[in-house]
Amino acid sequence: MTAPGPTLQEHTATYVFAVCAHIDHHALATLPGLGGNSPVRPLSLGALTAVVQHVEAARFSEDAWRERLSDQGELERCARAHHHVVSAVAARGATVPLPLATLYRSDERARQGLRQDAERFHTVLRRIEGRVEWGVKVYAAPPPRPAAAQTPAPSLSSSPSSAGAGRGRPSSGDGRAYLDRKRGIRKRREQQHDEALRAAETVDTAMRTVAAASRHLRTHVQEPLEPRRTQVLNAAYLVDEKRYDDVARTVRALRRSTGMDIEMSGPWVPYSFVGEV
Repeated sequence: MTAPGPTLQEHTATYVFAVCAHIDHHALATLPGLGGNSPVRPLSLGALTAVVQHVEAARFSEDAWRERLSDQGELERCARAHHHVVSAVAARGATVPLPLATLYRSDERARQGLRQDAERFHTVLRRIEGRVEWGVKVYAAPPPRPAAAQTPAPSLSSSPSSAGAGRGRPSSGDGRAYLDRKRGIRKRREQQHDEALRAAETVDTAMRTVAAASRHLRTHVQEPLEPRRTQVLNAAYLVDEKRYDDVARTVRALRRSTGMDIEMSGPWVPYSFVGEV
């Protein structure tokens, strides 16, 4: 007698993209998700709906995912595919995106796990209903580097009188002037940085007047090939969809009044506001 082969569920895992109040399967039919032969589909959680897809379990095992994390190209492909599904669902209503690589062994395991968070999902969906995320980054250019001629290092004496213990030592006048210049440069830089932080606070205060909620994110380290500038604010704002003109007008006014380099991005799915209750 031939032993029965492995079932579909032994070959697959249930990948969860997002949770929403309701979405029809027709709205998901054209989404490729993470690829493969299984469609992106709704999974009922009672009053909520999860957006899921069967994926090959072997391709999303712990070892396989660790390898994927080390492959920047593959990781970016998965992240784009995940975001594409989340964005498509969010375009039809409030959506709670789940983290990349949220996996369960089966649909039933997914139901059990997600239902445990039902109260949090309902709270988040009420908060983000009709709202989107806008990102605002504020940059300050560092002070210009002084020309070499303006800040010479103290010169070494080479006169005959410098023989013995004094040979090679800078004169005291040159040393004091050099240190004074260095202190002045450092002080100007500190003052400019303080001014930039105050301007960033002004930007944040103004943005919060048009937002329902805000979050400060970690500032980014400057990339080596980017123009030299210092990021002093990296923030996300949860704003009513209908207030796009208010956001754009506020940012334009802040650019004029502060003189800062302000970048605005969005509207996005409110990723920054779904982890809070």
